Amino acid sequence: MATAKKAAKKSAAKKPAKKPAAKKPAAKKSAAKKAAPKKTAAKKPAAKKSASKRKPNAAFMKAMTPSAVLANVIGSSPMPRTEVTKKIWDYIKKNKLQDSINRRLINADEKLRAVFGGKGKVSMFEMTKLVSNHLK
Repeated sequence: MATAKKAAKKSAAKKPAKKPAAKKPAAKKSAAKKAAPKKTAAKKPAAKKSASKRKPNAAFMKAMTPSAVLANVIGSSPMPRTEVTKKIWDYIKKNKLQDSINRRLINADEKLRAVFGGKGKVSMFEMTKLVSNHLK
């Protein structure tokens, strides 16, 4: 680090001083200054986002009927996929089924093991895939 600074100082010191430019008549300088000033790019105002909330995708909001196995966990009434996921997470948190070390893993109890196809541990990303098999 220190050697880099010394090298930078030495290279700066070795550069020859610039020769002063020849003096131009005063009239030309004032004309050059009055020449077209540099134009800065005009910034366009950012597009305003609508104040209303984003509309949900219709496919997610369509009511789905859970299978009998999934109904044991979340209930048998038809509900959208978003609600199914929320209810499953409520069940997982209520029964403390989330792995204590790796929070992405879910330790299945007897009800969830039937939903997960017999698997004892499932990642939260794989869970949605397995649950979608139980929705019609």
